[in-house]
Amino acid sequence: MEHYDRFKTDVLRMTGIDLNFYKEKQMRRRIDTLVVKNKCNTYDEYVKLIRSDSNLFEKFVNFLTINVSEFYRNTDQWKLMDETVIPKIIKDQGRNVKIWSAACSTGDEPYSLAMAFSKHIPLSNIKILATDIDKKVIEHAQVGLYNEKSIAGVPNDLKQKYFTKVGNSYKIADEIKRCVTFKEHNLLKDPYPKDFDLILCRNVVIYFTDEAKDMIYKNFYNSLKNHGVLFIGSTEQITNYKEIGFERMSSFYFTKEK
Repeated sequence: MEHYDRFKTDVLRMTGIDLNFYKEKQMRRRIDTLVVKNKCNTYDEYVKLIRSDSNLFEKFVNFLTINVSEFYRNTDQWKLMDETVIPKIIKDQGRNVKIWSAACSTGDEPYSLAMAFSKHIPLSNIKILATDIDKKVIEHAQVGLYNEKSIAGVPNDLKQKYFTKVGNSYKIADEIKRCVTFKEHNLLKDPYPKDFDLILCRNVVIYFTDEAKDMIYKNFYNSLKNHGVLFIGSTEQITNYKEIGFERMSSFYFTKEK
């Protein structure tokens, strides 16, 4: 299919998502599959289709954003969070914590953060900003209803304390939901909020170019308080973390120490 550059411009105008920041071969292959699935012969036809159908437009945005999430994903890293990272944050920053869960998807990770910190400080001391580019997953997160597979990694004591079974699903407790504020945010375009004790952004930037990754990690560095911590995904690495200013705490935790 021709005119992919024009398609990228159309997508940017319609959604605010800049496809130039994504690895082109990988993303174009996914989009071509979607175009064919919707019985369109060209990118222009597909743009016309999603402009005229709000439901298909929402499906397209959802398709572009990668929404694979689960509570306490990679449990060994959450064990380190509980035993080392949270005590460090409380020691350095005090018992009122300000956290950002970036690219939060369906809310599994910010709610996991609230539960993890609840073992150390009162819920009223925990303020979490959870952001994602996809308003559909934010709506899902605000409902707070999950299947059994999603919550499989939650420690049993927290599962019993903070989840209620509703049919075949599990609903997160309102007291956990009150710790979290959800907002739309585009990591590649929007201004970054500031003064966080902890930023979590996991298994998202692997889809971006090296230039975009560099920009994102520099912005996260500037968004952290001194002694703040960045928690990244098990599929990711920050090769130039020293150049940015980070110190390595472990494979997936980095600190801002001036």
